Amino acid sequence: MLKSKYILFVVFLLSAAAVSAQKAERDYIRKGNRLFNDSIFVDAEVNYRKALEVNPKSSVSMYNLGNTLSQQQKFQDAMEQYVAAGNIEKDKMKLAHIYHNMGVLFQAGKDYAKAVDAYKMSLRNNPTDDETRYNLALAQKMLKDQQQNQQNQDQNQDQKQDQNKDKQNDQKQDEKKDQQQPPKSEKQNNQMSKENAEQLLNSVMQDEKDVQDKVKKQQKVLQGGRLEKDW
Repeated sequence: MLKSKYILFVVFLLSAAAVSAQKAERDYIRKGNRLFNDSIFVDAEVNYRKALEVNPKSSVSMYNLGNTLSQQQKFQDAMEQYVAAGNIEKDKMKLAHIYHNMGVLFQAGKDYAKAVDAYKMSLRNNPTDDETRYNLALAQKMLKDQQQNQQNQDQNQDQKQDQNKDKQNDQKQDEKKDQQQPPKSEKQNNQMSKENAEQLLNSVMQDEKDVQDKVKKQQKVLQGGRLEKDW
């Protein structure tokens, strides 16, 4: 009998603790929502995190925390909260909101392919959401434009590469022609060098003749018995 009473008391305590935890979670969420609506996002984040400390599996707290992080431009952190909430949440309407917001973040980051997928997931859970349908159509158009621009850039890059190759081939052909045909300037230099050599040779021969004449004169003088200086 005493044992049964002890078990009932423990169950009562656990139930009371659970109720108290649920109340604390709700209080944090409500306070966070009020702060969010007043655009006090930092304090709202604090309260949503406190709610998650009480209940780490609260998809509502994760979703709301993702929203306030997004408002603070913390997009990567916000996406992590949305993904975590999506993995836990079972309610279709809430899942539709989660995937819609994921699509908005992907679209803001110009990742249009993932944005399209996220909007489609949102519409699977709530096919009547016109705003999501509009965002999907817009993301699909932007994805198409992005792919077309990328294709044009690739074509322009290929054309530039082909033009560079043609230019290099032309330069190589010009270099071959230059190597096969000696430069005219070198030929002229060679001709000038030959003329200079002839002039130099003539000068040397003239000098040699003068020297020979001088030698002959000296010999004559010597032979004549006279020694006269030529200077």
